[in-house]
Amino acid sequence: MDYLKERELLVEYGNKLMEYGLTKGTGGNLSIYDDKKGYMIITPSGIEFDKLTPQDMVVMNLEGDIISGEKKPSSEYMMHTMIYKDRKDIKSVVHAHTMYATVISCLRQKLPAVHYMIALAGKDVRCAEYATFGTEELAKNAVEAMKDRNAVLLANHGIIAGSKNIQNAFNIIDEVEYCAAIYYRTKCIGNPIILDDEEMKIMEGKFQTYGQIRD
Repeated sequence: MDYLKERELLVEYGNKLMEYGLTKGTGGNLSIYDDKKGYMIITPSGIEFDKLTPQDMVVMNLEGDIISGEKKPSSEYMMHTMIYKDRKDIKSVVHAHTMYATVISCLRQKLPAVHYMIALAGKDVRCAEYATFGTEELAKNAVEAMKDRNAVLLANHGIIAGSKNIQNAFNIIDEVEYCAAIYYRTKCIGNPIILDDEEMKIMEGKFQTYGQIRD
């Protein structure tokens, strides 16, 4: 079977989305991009993450053609392919319907730098304009809002993140959700103090060398 390692990683991190409470049922999708061949390995449509197997994954090119796989690809495959086309630094994309980030997205507001961990995504997390799920319009909106960022809220929908590997993309989703929860809760009792752009620029620089960086 081609791309066995990538398929197994998609199963693993799909299960982690459920384990960490970052999505429910079939909400969300994950992919890994092979930039040498121009192929994307993506989760299928409509299968719960805890029931996925490596064989269920779909291999596609960035034009949306299926190279291998018997299942239908995720309905959001265009969002993944357009991100890979636009961002040469991104090799994995994770989309989830997290609770607090989705709450903020329903206000159609950006998530400001209420906590320095937002720097994993950028100086803040913008909210892309609303469009029906699975459409080219939504994909274009996400790509536009994700300029100079590693994550974006999808209005009335959820969150999507991209990075150089699936481990980092997942971590961005997890940390942005944590920051969204902090923002929601602080807004319930007052007005949080937001870190300024200068501080966030420092934080972004620190995260380039922080911890055990995965290539």
